[in-house]
Amino acid sequence: MIDTVVQSPAARPEGSRPGAVQRRPEAPPIIDIQDVVKTFGDFVAVDHVSLTIREGELFALLGGSGCGKTTLLRMLAGFERPTAGRILIGGQDMTTVAPYDRPVNMMFQSYALFPHMTVEANVAFGLRQDGLPRPRIRDRVREMLDLVQLTPFAKRKPHHLSGGQRQRVALARSLAKHPKVLLLDEPLAALDKKLREETQLELVCIQERVGTTFVVVTHDQEEAMTMADRVAIMDSGRIVQVDTPHALYEYPNTRFVAEFFGTVNLFQGVLVEDEPDHVLIDAEGLVNPVYVGHGISAREEATVWIALRPEKIAISKQAPKTPHNETPHNWDSGIIEDIVYLGGISTFHVRLDGGALARVTMQNLERMAAPDITWDDRVFLSWRHDNIVVVTS
Repeated sequence: MIDTVVQSPAARPEGSRPGAVQRRPEAPPIIDIQDVVKTFGDFVAVDHVSLTIREGELFALLGGSGCGKTTLLRMLAGFERPTAGRILIGGQDMTTVAPYDRPVNMMFQSYALFPHMTVEANVAFGLRQDGLPRPRIRDRVREMLDLVQLTPFAKRKPHHLSGGQRQRVALARSLAKHPKVLLLDEPLAALDKKLREETQLELVCIQERVGTTFVVVTHDQEEAMTMADRVAIMDSGRIVQVDTPHALYEYPNTRFVAEFFGTVNLFQGVLVEDEPDHVLIDAEGLVNPVYVGHGISAREEATVWIALRPEKIAISKQAPKTPHNETPHNWDSGIIEDIVYLGGISTFHVRLDGGALARVTMQNLERMAAPDITWDDRVFLSWRHDNIVVVTS
């Protein structure tokens, strides 16, 4: 059972958490994955996955290597057949339909461009295979090249293009046949960091213009947060949570999601006081008890975990003031062990007096990053109770 500091996620509709950011209103479903299982011998790659993806949505499947996300994508494309369960696209059962008969197209990680063809010939390839008239092919290719801003490069071969340009050629070719769903397998993995960040926003803009449903497989949490309307996090063949990027970051439902989606401080503790309007938790490695301003669905003395994002912790060389005759809550002290400078932010690694290691991030608003705090300084950390997430698994 899981609770957050505001309300249990189970008590609210998906994506409706306070402050959750949704790029577009909800639309009817176009993909319905029903209890799908995929095994390879004794190995279970996809384990009873059920998932609905909405029309016009940019949806991300996120997870580490071997979690089953690419296998699920390949089943959507028709390259793999489910061992059990059904896959519906546009209300039609596609479980046994061949890839070329599905209203989907796939953009591969390697782009799979034909090196001997020009850019326009690559984009036109699928249309020619379908036997479309030449004038329609010409118009459609021109439309796609305009969309991805590659019209001046129409006569070039792929080896004369940059990585980002080849990626856009592959995207144009994938969209040329008007698929209902476009599947993208690690589409930006081959690009350098700066180009990847630029292309993420380009992909979002293109997707919004054409209105096609995009399903993106990625292992990059930042990519998923930047691009997707919703994200499904996968682990060991199962989907562990589906929600908007904002809700996944602020309201993770397990330790795994909290750690995988962003950076987090996790402290194991014991529930020592459970009241309807608050709980107190004694956490390992923290000297002071942790106060959370609501009750949670767990018995007293239960083991729980406190999840606290580094940017939500205040750091100072001055001790926080505690009201008279009150037990101190939600602060601790320790020694700076390390400082990581990342340009826009600095991350402080603080060894707390109780033994735990806490990470705290601070924005570098001036050219000198927190000049009054340095290595081996004694510092005090504090946090608001409504920035704490409590998970029980």
